[in-house]
Amino acid sequence: MRWSLLGPVEATVSGRPLEIRRPQYRGLLALLLLNPNRVVSVAQIERALWGDEPPASARTQVQVCVSQLRAALRTADAGDLLAHRAGGYRLAVADGSLDLAEFAGAVERARIAARDGRPEEAAAELRAGLALWRGPALAGAAGDFVATAAAGLAEQRLAAYEQLAEVELALGRHERLLGTLRPLLAEHPLRERLVARCMLALAGCGQQEPALRLYAETRARLADELGVEPCAELASAQLRVLRHEVPAAAVDAVAPAAAVVTEDSPERPVPAQLPADVAGFTGRTAFLRQLDALLPHATGEDAGPAPVVISAIGGTAGVGKTALAVHWAHRVAHRFPDGQLYVNLRGFDLDGRAVTPGEALRDFLDGLRVPPHQVPTEESRQAALYRSTLAGRRMLVLLDNARDADQVRALLPGASGCLVVVTSRDQLLPLVVTEGARPLTLDRLSTVEARQLLGRRVGAHRAAAEPGAVDEIVERCARLPLALAVAGARAAINPRFPLAALAAELRDAEDALTAFDAVDPATGVRAVLSWSYRTLDAAEARLFRLLGLHPGPDVSAPAAASMAGLPLPRVRPLLAGLTRAHLLAEDQPGRYAFHDLLRTYAAELCRRTDGDTEREAARHRLLDHYLHAAGAADHLLDPHGLAPRVRPAPPRPGVTVERPDGHAEAMAWLSAEHRVLLAAVAQAATTGFDGHAWQLAALVTTFLDRQGHWAELAAAQRVALAAAQRRADLPGQAHAHRGLAVAYTWLGRHGEAHRHFRRVIDLYEELGDRAGQAHTHVGISWLLARQGRHRTALEHAERALLLYQATAATVGQAKTLNNIGWLHARLGDHHRAVACCHQALALHARNDDRRGAALTWDSLGYAHQRLGQHDRAVECQRRALALHRELGDRYDEAEVLANLGDSHRAAGDLDAARTAWRQALAIYDELHHPDADQLRARLAVPRGPDTAGLGSTASAVPADEATATSD
Repeated sequence: MRWSLLGPVEATVSGRPLEIRRPQYRGLLALLLLNPNRVVSVAQIERALWGDEPPASARTQVQVCVSQLRAALRTADAGDLLAHRAGGYRLAVADGSLDLAEFAGAVERARIAARDGRPEEAAAELRAGLALWRGPALAGAAGDFVATAAAGLAEQRLAAYEQLAEVELALGRHERLLGTLRPLLAEHPLRERLVARCMLALAGCGQQEPALRLYAETRARLADELGVEPCAELASAQLRVLRHEVPAAAVDAVAPAAAVVTEDSPERPVPAQLPADVAGFTGRTAFLRQLDALLPHATGEDAGPAPVVISAIGGTAGVGKTALAVHWAHRVAHRFPDGQLYVNLRGFDLDGRAVTPGEALRDFLDGLRVPPHQVPTEESRQAALYRSTLAGRRMLVLLDNARDADQVRALLPGASGCLVVVTSRDQLLPLVVTEGARPLTLDRLSTVEARQLLGRRVGAHRAAAEPGAVDEIVERCARLPLALAVAGARAAINPRFPLAALAAELRDAEDALTAFDAVDPATGVRAVLSWSYRTLDAAEARLFRLLGLHPGPDVSAPAAASMAGLPLPRVRPLLAGLTRAHLLAEDQPGRYAFHDLLRTYAAELCRRTDGDTEREAARHRLLDHYLHAAGAADHLLDPHGLAPRVRPAPPRPGVTVERPDGHAEAMAWLSAEHRVLLAAVAQAATTGFDGHAWQLAALVTTFLDRQGHWAELAAAQRVALAAAQRRADLPGQAHAHRGLAVAYTWLGRHGEAHRHFRRVIDLYEELGDRAGQAHTHVGISWLLARQGRHRTALEHAERALLLYQATAATVGQAKTLNNIGWLHARLGDHHRAVACCHQALALHARNDDRRGAALTWDSLGYAHQRLGQHDRAVECQRRALALHRELGDRYDEAEVLANLGDSHRAAGDLDAARTAWRQALAIYDELHHPDADQLRARLAVPRGPDTAGLGSTASAVPADEATATSD
């Protein structure tokens, strides 16, 4: 099998291309090949193919694309190469089978060979790599990502040709190089680095006049089309041609920018103050494109002067702001022929002494060769002289590590065509508001970028030999460039040290920061983070420390207020201050997070600064917040639930309690907080709050069950059970055992589910709780029905009904009557089933139990279908579907859709049946539910008269009551 991206997107076997008919299928294949041997999530695929607004049918279309790709691969007995994994898809790509990987390997080997003084080998590698290109990259593929990805690959190709040109010039192969460059120049006439190399090759062949003519033509086109002068490299090449200097080595092929003196202004110095480019710079493609968009250019003959544009690159400590700014500045330096100015303003330095604007201005004026005696002493006059000196010039100014807007303002030039880039941990909002700065907030590296960065630091072969260790190092470094650089330096210093040993060192370190500080405490992670912390006021610093105790992954403003024990209006400004300092990130409105190293640093500060009593009180308030908010949301989610209610103690003083208003708000709150709640359960159990642990776990059971998070439900209930047992809390143990029984039933672990249900019965008998016993019999009936043991299930349901009638519990009676009706239908007594369900509906209406009514309408639909009353069955199931969608019950919605499809099929409407099944399948896949495979198999059967005899999904009954499903 061979995969091709450098030209038409193809998969070939023994030179024969597989038939991949549609552009969208080739688009998906291209996306998977750009991420070889890695899982690409369905959400990532949707964004790649359709951008930010995928169609409603996106998930279904992805499944169709995957199915078609698998079908093509199966013709080559390779269908297993494309596999579904963890919510996405992974394409297995063997080494040496992907042209893009071969090309990248050749370019890297050439770079090393050239660096080590082996130009012949470097040239051979580059020509071999470039020979792999068969046309424009990703040709024939469709998708929102294709144009951007193809442009990136095309840039790699041009960069390789430029690298080849340098090597060939060093070898004196001028004639051969001209044959290579001329077709490229026809495609890219304004690619100034190519023009410079072509001029030098012409000069090397004795063709000075054509070389100078090429320069003049290019200069005229740059002025006409872009309104700019030639870059430093191109101007330097012209000077060398004029002086009859043919480069003898690659390093002499083009003079460095600092040595350039332009023809127009030979007296003007050209400062080149940028720090060295970052070795092994990785990724940040999207951010580089955003910066590219800031380049000044004219839009036409009547266009006015380009404005001063300021890009405030924000981001937390160690996230790579300076690296991005410096790398981009080097990349575009040729667009600023009058030079580049740079200053590190040290706004967050360890000693607290930032560079003053006056100091920075004097350094800039010195770099511009202004005589010291002409520099005024007043800062305002220095700024005026600075602006005057830059007037009429095209200059790039990089202001690094600014503390705030006031430190920056005096350093802004007034010259048209100058561009300023500012980096800061502060958001510099005043610059955005008053100077029109373009904010650009930098986040951590992606996992792929982090792997690449570490691989470049330790060596590609070394990283490839220990992929598991690389992944662990990447995650323990929180994908933070600074931490990865420190870890990579340690590995590079000890080349015989296995990467697994470094990963273990990070894993076993006292905390995630200590492991990084041994290299250089002045630049270690802890020191770097402390620079931002020291700028906070006392209230912000206290909140930052306390948030280090939060279990994550993010925190709402009310939860933060509870931790601090402060009113919400007082906490919002503190959160805003932490966000401005980039010690927190507000990724979603009202939700705050910081990466793992910052969390570790905050927790370390809290342990060192805040006493045990203060820390325990903050945790108690936080857990009270989540317990009472979850209790309110759970009640709205299931106001007619059968399980005994959890009744927590009143919240402590200082707790802010959120109370959702209505079912929709409750669902939204639980959806936003459910990962936080699970983390809170685990933290409560390990910090001495066992009562909070089991109660929180009980209060999220309904949500996790209805959303299909059964593995998470089981994990939370195991923690809850241990916590309740430590307290000898019998109600808590009963809740946890029942939660485990529900989770294990859905997960197919029926023996364990029976064992936990039996334990629940024993506990409720010991407690004398008849309602609890009745509810448990409902659960046992559901489990037995899942196993197809309908007669025994009916016995448990009838036992539950007697217990509910004895306690006058009408909600329990209604739900159990529905279960009994459904079980009668399963046993073939359809008329009795309809009667029981109508009794249930009457009680549901009296209790205003919409979910109970939805499940009962579905049961009625099943019974009517079995009676041959297909129109009535469809009507009942549509009523059930509308209620489930209103309530947000995803699994129940999918099950009703599957049943609705069965009813349509029984009525002979196969198109409507398949539509309903496809909608159900999309939800099952979203929930990673095993019923998806049965539905997928049903949809895979060709249409025809024999499809009417197909079986349906396995029978299923929800935890509280039964619902209709097909045989």
